[in-house]
Amino acid sequence: MTERPSAFALDRRGFIRLAGTTAAGWIALGATSDRMRIVASLTGLPLDDELTRRSMTNSPTSRLGGLIVGLRQRGWVEGVNFRLELRSTFGGPDKLKAAVQELLELKPDVILTGSTIETAAVFAATKTIPIVFATANDPVGNGFVESLAHPGGNVTGFTNSTAEMGGKWLQLIREAVPDLARVGVLFNPTTTPRAGRFFLDSIEQEAATSGVSVAPVPVNAPTDIDETIRRFSESPRVAMVALVDSFLVIHRQAVVAAAAKHRVPTIYPFHYFVDAGGLMSYGPALEVRSADYVDLILRGTKAGDLPVQSPRKYELLINRTVARSLGLNIPFTLLARADEIRE
Repeated sequence: MTERPSAFALDRRGFIRLAGTTAAGWIALGATSDRMRIVASLTGLPLDDELTRRSMTNSPTSRLGGLIVGLRQRGWVEGVNFRLELRSTFGGPDKLKAAVQELLELKPDVILTGSTIETAAVFAATKTIPIVFATANDPVGNGFVESLAHPGGNVTGFTNSTAEMGGKWLQLIREAVPDLARVGVLFNPTTTPRAGRFFLDSIEQEAATSGVSVAPVPVNAPTDIDETIRRFSESPRVAMVALVDSFLVIHRQAVVAAAAKHRVPTIYPFHYFVDAGGLMSYGPALEVRSADYVDLILRGTKAGDLPVQSPRKYELLINRTVARSLGLNIPFTLLARADEIRE
């Protein structure tokens, strides 16, 4: 289920042209390796999280593992001409501040961030070290870049969702739950873009045309997840939309378990939630493209000269076993548009 790519979603040919513009004066990588380069990375996940562990095994399907594999394909070998420094920001604002400071003291050649929150923290701390955000929402509105096409400054990267995605999530969950009367929007105000408003506006606009009422469902702590979803489930004919939110990703097992326990059909923004047993997800195919930009920066390209790229493809995943457990009969018209159906 593919959306039309953004004007700033570079195809392979476009990327080759971009790389070519910086190639003048390059010499063989072996001759540029006069020192060990430092690639720093921040993750909001605990280091023992499954997604982080997968990264540490250099799995090409993980963000960090894909970075290492991609850099190796471009001639950068960990422990030979670059080293990777990974820090977890899990644990609150103090842990985030400490992790950022620790990385800055290493004087890295580039810093890869995993979310809007991490990007904001690093951006506030340095205006000189290149920053590449692997995923971020509204980089212009957050002040990271001047524009998507011409970022300027020391920041560039990849967006993962536009504000209009909110309305799309509501459309999809309404198809899965035809008698839906009320939709809850689940998010943590401190960790989701614009405290939820980034997506809520388009959800409310879509709801106004479809006769569905919308209720923000903020959750502020892991211990509140189950009770928050339970209270919302007491209304008849309800479903939920989970927003792009690092808090929800970190606590995805608890979110999915509570939605199942209280029988609330929920659509999620990433396949991580379906992997954890969620009903359905719609979001960008999380291609690992950061190696392209990290490579260019290590070779001398300025981060501000690299356009911010949008997702090239969006994917719809549906778990029919979960649907049946919720008493849902997913319409064939929706199943036909799914990129993956799980049983």
